[in-house]
Amino acid sequence: MNNTRSHELFTRASELLPGGVNSPVRAFKSVGGEPFFAERAQGAYLYDVDGNRYIDYVGSWGPMIAGHAHPQVLAAVAETMRHGLSFGVPNALEVTMAEAITRIVPSCEMVRMVNSGTEATLSAIRVARGATGRSRIVKFEGCYHGHGDSFLVKAGSGALTLGLPNSPGVPSALADLTLTLPYNDFDAASALFDEVGDEIAGLIIEPIVGNANCILPRDGYLQHLRELCTKYGALLIFDEVMTGFRVALGGAQQRYGIVPDLSTFGKIIGGGMPVGAYGGRRDLMSQVAPSGPIYQAGTLSGNPVAMAAGLATLELIQAPGFHDALERSTHALCDGLESAARAAGIAFHTTRAPGMFGLYFREGPVESFADALGSDTQRFNRFFHGMLERGVYLAPSAFEAGFVSSAHGEAEIAETIEAARATFATL
Repeated sequence: MNNTRSHELFTRASELLPGGVNSPVRAFKSVGGEPFFAERAQGAYLYDVDGNRYIDYVGSWGPMIAGHAHPQVLAAVAETMRHGLSFGVPNALEVTMAEAITRIVPSCEMVRMVNSGTEATLSAIRVARGATGRSRIVKFEGCYHGHGDSFLVKAGSGALTLGLPNSPGVPSALADLTLTLPYNDFDAASALFDEVGDEIAGLIIEPIVGNANCILPRDGYLQHLRELCTKYGALLIFDEVMTGFRVALGGAQQRYGIVPDLSTFGKIIGGGMPVGAYGGRRDLMSQVAPSGPIYQAGTLSGNPVAMAAGLATLELIQAPGFHDALERSTHALCDGLESAARAAGIAFHTTRAPGMFGLYFREGPVESFADALGSDTQRFNRFFHGMLERGVYLAPSAFEAGFVSSAHGEAEIAETIEAARATFATL
């Protein structure tokens, strides 16, 4: 596989960008080697600057649920940008987006658009603290909520990949206000709330963990957290930046029947553009400026081009049977990978929800962050490069979920499984 131009670009980038990238996991540091540089994308495929084609299971880290460069999304963007890229005053598409989110996700009675998932989670935590008058928050091992100071305490995702579970630059006084629980541990959650529940402003969780690969909640676990938060007056915050509009139209909260107090979104509602949002109960969101005293602002929030891309994507995924088909494709992929691993005598386990999956080089089940850490990451790294050489792009980290789009048809999944058979045989 030719990587001449990608190597040249990475050499240039490394002189000017930390690690040669603008987001750490793109650097391939945890899997070794150098990243490829994309030139274009279409449907289920990425094409790099050297002319190599890859079946893409990263999907820009989640937004491309309908595939890359979908004609309907591109048309909406092209039509909107004809009138300008940004206005600095309200536009009609912001209102339409708010109407769409609040209709699809009933727990969100009001919503505020921002520019990234990190902005959304930071803002939701501020609302929780402002509304309750409390300072402490609870998060979970392996969950990642962006790079805000309060969240980089036993963080997952890129921070875990780099072996930096606590980042320099995070004040210890702020970190002391963040309490960390093991995911899927009923007793630990109960014990923590029994001890300091009246000091907790909010509990934030990825309802399906997507930053320790992909870990599903045990039966009743999310309901247990809902009950604890209600009992002690803390706000339950669902970080649905990954799961929102993906694992069900209404996200994980619809799939599991939980009503959080606040929710955060991103990825799909931007259709590939930089977008985030947070929303929740009207009595909470009405405390956000300018309606209330909890300040949050953003110059480009509600950008019309981003709103157009997101609205077009939301329209696509509301087609009858969309998520059912996405779930079937995800199962077909994961079942095929597990079968190929068994045939090669490789310890391998997958986890899956509609449109997202996790790969673990270990026997199952995987229900906790500790389980995820028990995966053979060195074998994953070899598998990653073997698949890349065979034209399949997986997340370049053993601690990142993969994504399936509606553009991944039977042919792409079959080609992926054949690539896996060949790769497993080399491990």
